[in-house]
Amino acid sequence: MSGSPTHQAIHAIFRIESPRLVAALARRVRDVGLAEELVQDALLVALERWPESGVPDNPGAWLMATAKNRALDLLRRNDMVARKHEALGHEPGDEPLDLDGVLDDPVGDDVLRLMFVACHPLLSTEARVTLTLRLVGGLTTEEIARAYLVPEPTVAQRIVRAKRTLSEARVPFEVPQASELASRLSSVLEVVYLIFNEGYSATKGDDWLRPALCEEALRLGRVLEGLAKDEPEVHGLVALLEIQSSRTAARVGPDGEPILLLEQNRARWDHLLIQRGLAALARAEQLGGATGPYALQAAIAACHARARVAADTDWPRIVALYDLLLQRVPSPVVALNRAVAVGMAFGPEAGLAAVDALTSERSLAGYHLLPSVRGDLLAKLGRAAEARAELERAASLTSNAREQALLRERARRLSVE
Repeated sequence: MSGSPTHQAIHAIFRIESPRLVAALARRVRDVGLAEELVQDALLVALERWPESGVPDNPGAWLMATAKNRALDLLRRNDMVARKHEALGHEPGDEPLDLDGVLDDPVGDDVLRLMFVACHPLLSTEARVTLTLRLVGGLTTEEIARAYLVPEPTVAQRIVRAKRTLSEARVPFEVPQASELASRLSSVLEVVYLIFNEGYSATKGDDWLRPALCEEALRLGRVLEGLAKDEPEVHGLVALLEIQSSRTAARVGPDGEPILLLEQNRARWDHLLIQRGLAALARAEQLGGATGPYALQAAIAACHARARVAADTDWPRIVALYDLLLQRVPSPVVALNRAVAVGMAFGPEAGLAAVDALTSERSLAGYHLLPSVRGDLLAKLGRAAEARAELERAASLTSNAREQALLRERARRLSVE
């Protein structure tokens, strides 16, 4: 039965392990698409065997061994075993230094290596980000589609075409030279950002947060920070992730229910992470990157982090930062976030006017946060019936069970007030 606890555990394990498995195998077989197929094969074997034998003590190692065996079988059939056997048979620490050019490898991390391969210049920016989210973030096509506000079939086509392009061009699985890193860095940063966002507010499922994704994104960001010390936007992104991560413990209640920013117990925020984030933001600003998109978002997060209580938040400054961000990254989602800040800084009528100016945006037609924000502002204006309808519509548009429950509860409270 696909919904059994064992099957659920297998899928949870696979989701965590698959990026590392694909990355490690791709480095050996030199083909991203083939590596993903091998890992999928290993999952099918696990779904067949583990319900009877039980989940192994080290499921990641079991899946890797199974995928390697599948790879060896395939290579034998293709008369390639002599050339590939040694690479498949050794762990990274046991490989000869010249096996993958590690003497000229500034990264030394399989997952980051995979990210840079997926962000190859042969691919469009959209294809780079989409493919890396699929392979490294382990996100489904549905989750990526919601992150980009585009149809799911569009995402599926991008993934297929991107893998085909890399395969047909025989792109080597290697880290680009220093002269090529800058051209791929922006796509890699965007991937890390979107992976974190999916962990911070999951698009679907029974949990509002997916901490493993946030932790992986922050880990990758810190590695990138060490790799590109002179790139201000790397520090800006790390600053944003550190500050946002500081709120994790305060963002859910005892039963996993969401707790929104203004209602959080700020004593539960991780002040070490806040200090790390503020230090990274200072580095970005010292390098001349104060108006970079990630640095601006980090500066907005810093406004919240510096406020001891919600009432101390400098909302006019946040609006000004969003104005700068909109100039750098024109986006309906950024405009919606700005509208929230406008409502807090200048009153709900001003906020509602800013939101209503976005209702004709086609990309926001199915975006649940638009009616959610509008519902909050209508409630503050005393327009309870309209607010309730907007919150119920927002609940119908989200696939996250926790968020649905939160929105419906807020709508219910308006019914009894």
